[in-house]
Amino acid sequence: MTEERTVQDSIVETVHMVRPNHMNAAGRLFGGMLMQWLDEVAGMVAKRHTRSNVITASVDNLRFIHGAYNGEMVVIIGKVTYVGNTSLEVRVDTYVEHLEDGMRHPINRAYFTMVALDENDRPKRVPRLVLRSVEEKAEWDAAKKRREMRMKRKEEGF
Repeated sequence: MTEERTVQDSIVETVHMVRPNHMNAAGRLFGGMLMQWLDEVAGMVAKRHTRSNVITASVDNLRFIHGAYNGEMVVIIGKVTYVGNTSLEVRVDTYVEHLEDGMRHPINRAYFTMVALDENDRPKRVPRLVLRSVEEKAEWDAAKKRREMRMKRKEEGF
């Protein structure tokens, strides 16, 4: 029987406090620090879905919408959007959560391609993804288009 998991089965949410050691020279959260946090979340999501080790194959559509500043809480949420044979796409959204009202304001979105690994560090088949909502189906369809664009860029040497 083919293994299956839902999007909900592997959602990960982390919270980080932006501290002085996370800042760049312009006084905002250093992009490299955020990238590390995003990669960690994408890896945890992929591990939950595959129940195996994973590696990051690529990151695309990394959009910095707004900065984060010292003392702010950064909330990072990752979820599976698409699965292939041995790889899966993970969407990672980042927000700043304001203490005054608890509102979350988006500051970043990224899409990671992760590859599942067996005990010999070889790519292995990933569980199928069960789509339960119109939103999940729409994200799957958009992910297929992103995958096609990635393949085209790869063919063209980008």
